[in-house]
Amino acid sequence: MSIPRCEHPKPQFERKNWLNLNGQWDFCYDNGRSGIARKFYENGDFNLKITVPFCVESSLSGIGNKDFMYGVWYKRVVSLEDSQLSGRTVLHIGAADYKTTVYINGKNAGCHIGGYVSFSFDITEFVKCGENEIVIYCEDDTRDPMVPRGKQSELYYSHDCDYTRTTGIWQTVWLEFTPFSFVKSFRFYPDYRTATVNITGELTGCENLKVKAFYEGREVGHSEIDNCAGTFSLNLNLSETHLWEVGKGRLYDLEITFGEDSVKSYFGLRNIWFDGFKFMMNGKSVFQRLILDQGFYPDGIYTAPSDEELLNDIRRSMACGFNGARLHEKVFEERFLYHCDKEGYLVWGEYANWGLDHTRAEGIYSLLPEWLAEIDRDFNHPAIIGWCPFNETWNMYGREQYDDLLRMIYRVTKTADKTRPCIDTSGNFHVETDIFDLHDYNQDVESFKAQNDEILKTGVPYDRFSDRQTYTKGQPVFISEYGGIKWSPVEGNSHVVSWGYGDAPKSEEEFKERYKGLTDALLDNPCIFGFCYTQLTDVEQEQNGVFTYDRKEKFPSEFFFNVNSRKAAIED
Repeated sequence: MSIPRCEHPKPQFERKNWLNLNGQWDFCYDNGRSGIARKFYENGDFNLKITVPFCVESSLSGIGNKDFMYGVWYKRVVSLEDSQLSGRTVLHIGAADYKTTVYINGKNAGCHIGGYVSFSFDITEFVKCGENEIVIYCEDDTRDPMVPRGKQSELYYSHDCDYTRTTGIWQTVWLEFTPFSFVKSFRFYPDYRTATVNITGELTGCENLKVKAFYEGREVGHSEIDNCAGTFSLNLNLSETHLWEVGKGRLYDLEITFGEDSVKSYFGLRNIWFDGFKFMMNGKSVFQRLILDQGFYPDGIYTAPSDEELLNDIRRSMACGFNGARLHEKVFEERFLYHCDKEGYLVWGEYANWGLDHTRAEGIYSLLPEWLAEIDRDFNHPAIIGWCPFNETWNMYGREQYDDLLRMIYRVTKTADKTRPCIDTSGNFHVETDIFDLHDYNQDVESFKAQNDEILKTGVPYDRFSDRQTYTKGQPVFISEYGGIKWSPVEGNSHVVSWGYGDAPKSEEEFKERYKGLTDALLDNPCIFGFCYTQLTDVEQEQNGVFTYDRKEKFPSEFFFNVNSRKAAIED
């Protein structure tokens, strides 16, 4: 049987000794969440089949059940050889929503809470030569106010800008085999000015450490430490300088060898910062021409049907003149970020905070652990140029957000990563933030321009929520959501009733005029460093994408490219 999503899921931390476990697994429901008490991990009635890594709701899973499911079980038997078991055996799960417990040969091997970031368990003590039974149990409740759900609908049907749910495993499951002395983690700190990269990391065991950098196959840097253990820090001086830039993802390959352990990785040579209103990359002002990307697929829901489709979405966006995306209300898989890195595509790392009750202080326990795990997992990706843990923290149950929750997450983010800016809560309501971003879905071109030109006259941007958030003069300004123009072309009719923002244009020409007018207003403003148009594709009933849900053009890409790609007032 061919293996779906067979590519290595961690291109920045790749070992050659691994085993992809995607494909057909035995499956059963446990809506009463009584399976642990009934010992499903020993004798469960796995009466269905499911294709991993696709969620139960998706057609690609082979099941396609879109109802609420509170507990689901997976089982598979894997045959292992002595040669694979000479060191450590680690089970990795790219992502599973929401609480995941793993059993190996009937023994509890670990539990993970969180629906979006990869995790792993060392199962060395539980496996044996020959057949091994792996059982995975996932619990989920999208209506629990302490469970972040992103854009998964809390109602039975999808509605407005909430869509089909994702339950259980939705990214690749794999085994990895390592020596007992191994590389645990590493971080890259490149400096384009000196053509160097500082590498820090953690090790288990004591061995000689060697690091080599390559560019297009040529060795361009080398460093080593004898008898290295615990933590390490080393500098690589690069003999060739190739900058990572927008549209030009010039990547250096890395080989990190620690005794018998060998890890392949890569990095990009780039630095970012703000100079007043300007977003700077490698000393140049860069205007962020972003698209809102929610990462939904008609057949895979949260999971792209193929690695090629991940890349295709990036290329569709770039063909329309966008140079990046807000990865919205979802933590995207590492393969997507890998393609962003290769293409020179700017992205904001965000979290799926919707559904979490941010009016309660204890919400920090539901968000902070996985948010820090996301920062740690994705820190080395040059494509990520900012972090945003919250989006639109509206009042819930008649209560305002708990400001100290947002403030604490912002401050911890800045402690975890000092190299990137952080937006505390995109759009509203800001508490403590590096960037003052706004969402503006005004569809009238003239008043939209007048509002956004307000900062040119007063030094303060127009803000619908000035009673709830305060702008600090001189702070960078970002219109991180705008547009969202409804347009649903169908045969014989220019548009149909759908969910979106404002009134739908009555003709293609009206759409184009509106799009150009709104976008020109932002490109021409010397106090705005970027925009993010809503959105890349339609998602179910929300039909305001540049492309349809099945990725067909609504308008020629050349139209968007010509509007988006001209020089912005703030750019060098």
